[in-house]
Formats: sequence, structure tokens, C-alpha cells
Amino acid sequence: SLLSLLDIVLCLTVIPKVLAIFWFDLRSISFPACFLQMFIMNSFLTMESCTFMIMAYDRYVAICHPLRYPSIITDKFVAGAVVFVIARNAFVSLPVPMLSARLRYCAGNTIKNCICTNLSVSKLSCDDITFNQLYQFVAGWTLLGSDLILIFISYSLILKVVLRIKAEGAVAKALSTCGSHFILILFFSTVLLVLVITNLARKRIPPDVPILLNILHHLIPPAL
Repeated sequence: SLLSLLDIVLCLTVIPKVLAIFWFDLRSISFPACFLQMFIMNSFLTMESCTFMIMAYDRYVAICHPLRYPSIITDKFVAGAVVFVIARNAFVSLPVPMLSARLRYCAGNTIKNCICTNLSVSKLSCDDITFNQLYQFVAGWTLLGSDLILIFISYSLILKVVLRIKAEGAVAKALSTCGSHFILILFFSTVLLVLVITNLARKRIPPDVPILLNILHHLIPPAL
């Protein structure tokens, strides 16, 4: 339910504005709306990653400790997990739009993007944006990196247990339990990794490619 809610909010934050730009040529956006979009994109994307991590732990308990599942994954655990997902990522992501908002904007007012990303907006500033870039890089990789490591550990332990199962059809049943979840995580991580690589190799790749990948990253996982 939390994952569905996050995907709905992400889509409603990004896609209507993108469609308004391409369909009706409505390119303008107010400063508050731009920074709100920036905050939601940064915080909800990491919330989604954190939710995948909690779901991976849920699959680990279901497959590796099935008899203890009802006593571990309780309503109290789920409520605590939801609070953790929202609080951790909102708190760490909040400085991103705040750092961009405090900059002096004395250059142009046209960003080379169809969504208000931190880097696209802060590039219009006359101030030094090194700290902005550094904070987003460190915060993003700390949150997403730790989630991916814990997801990898969970699935490694699941695979270890599954390979020991001797009963006929049990392996297929265990893998089908987390198959769709794993595919979604794989797509989420792959697109994110490609997006980072294309941003790093910006001089060799047309500038529209990272923008297209960013839009697809907000569109395809919710569709799946």
C-alpha cells in the first residue's frame, strides 16, 4: 500500500507537468511549486527504495523463517516500518530544496529540463553550487546504497536457503514468492544506475537522454 501511494504521488508530481509542457506548451512554473516538486522527487524516490528494502526483509522472513513470520511481521512492525521510511528519507532530503532556495538567481530563468531537478535549477544561480552537488551526491548514495546492500544481503540469504530445499516444487514456489518484487527492484536499480552514468558522461551523450531516463524512471516502475 505504501509503495502504491509513493508511486501515485511521484507520478502526479511529475507527469502532469511534463504533459502540460509537451501538449499545451505550458512551460512556466512558480518558484514554490518548483522547489516542492524537487523535494517530493528526492524524498519519495528514496522512500521507494527504502520500501523495497523493507519488502526484501519481509520476503526473507517469509522464506527463511516461515513459522516465526506472524510473530515478526506484526501490525506494530509494519507501522514502525512506515514511520521509518517516511521520517528517514524526508529528513535527509529536506535540505536539497532548501539549499537550492537560498541561492541567488541572477542569470536566466529557463532550466534545461522538463522537471525541477536540483542540478538543473541550481545551475541558474550565480553562487557556488559545489556544496549543493556534494550534499545530494552523498545523501543520495548513502540512502540508496545502504538500501541496495541490505536488499542484496536479503536475497543472498533467501537464495542460500532455497537451494537447500529438497521438496519437489518448493524451490519454484519460494522463488515465485519474490519474483515480481525482485524484477521491480532490478528495473528500479538499473534505470537509476544508467541515469547516473549518463549524467557523469554528459559531454558524450545528448542532454535529452538523461531527461528521458528520468521521466521513464518516474513512469515505468509505477506502471509495473
